[in-house]
Amino acid sequence: MSAIALALIIVGVVIMAANILGYILLIKNIHDVLSSGRKLDDALLFCGFGMLIFFLIGYLLVGILFKPGLMVALILFFGSIFVFVILLLIKNIMGTAKERSLEVTEMLVGVLDARDPNLNGHSIHVKNVAMVFYKHLPHAIKNSINPISLDYAALMHDIGKLGVPEAILNKPAALSDEEWKVMRTHPQVGVKLLKPLKSFDSITDWVLYHHERIDGNGYYKKPEGEIPVEAKILAIADTYSAITMRRSYKAPRTHEDAIRIITEVAGTQLDKELVDIFIQIPKEELEQCMPAQVKY
Repeated sequence: MSAIALALIIVGVVIMAANILGYILLIKNIHDVLSSGRKLDDALLFCGFGMLIFFLIGYLLVGILFKPGLMVALILFFGSIFVFVILLLIKNIMGTAKERSLEVTEMLVGVLDARDPNLNGHSIHVKNVAMVFYKHLPHAIKNSINPISLDYAALMHDIGKLGVPEAILNKPAALSDEEWKVMRTHPQVGVKLLKPLKSFDSITDWVLYHHERIDGNGYYKKPEGEIPVEAKILAIADTYSAITMRRSYKAPRTHEDAIRIITEVAGTQLDKELVDIFIQIPKEELEQCMPAQVKY
């Protein structure tokens, strides 16, 4: 076997090994609210992984046992390049599809928010804050959270307010006890609205429990250990947005006010460990989360 053929085989093996690693990362990132799946999909993904392993073993066996000539080495080399291009194409197509889907969802949620002047822009603001927060999470927490799923949960966290009468949503004064009972149903209504979307099953608890408190005095009295970390993240993002956005009954507060208030309720209303991370996020990054059409 010539030196060129050997070099092509070695490079082909390295590229195929990289393809397997890329495929594993693709599978890891594919299980979100847009592409979580059916058993058939999972079976096909597993078959694809098995075929990549088979090809890698084939490359090694051919290179070691059969000492192929230049033509065979070229075929194997370009075969590994072909697999790399296909995986890259699949990744780019999936990424583009998810971006477009999220943009359409943002538009629809924006239209729904617009029915209430006190919600207009709030859902997108919470989504933006949550994703900046995700970026600053330590790897131990970040690796347990799917960012696409968090993105959608943040965007949909108040979708249940569609079931709350406008008279309550737009009331300029404090709500009565009965009105608060109605308002507190919005997480449950949100879960009911998301239920037909089977792939959203993984995020319904995040939406349902985003008003739970660490001290157990939230909407559903959930103990801290039973509150999903994603719901705790949404609670912080929602609180920051509520403080800093303008409402018909109050002027917006400053970033500094929001950080002070969030720090004060850490360990009672909000998760202290997550708050400690959140307050370290640069002010400029959080202020840029405000939707363009909304002013402080």
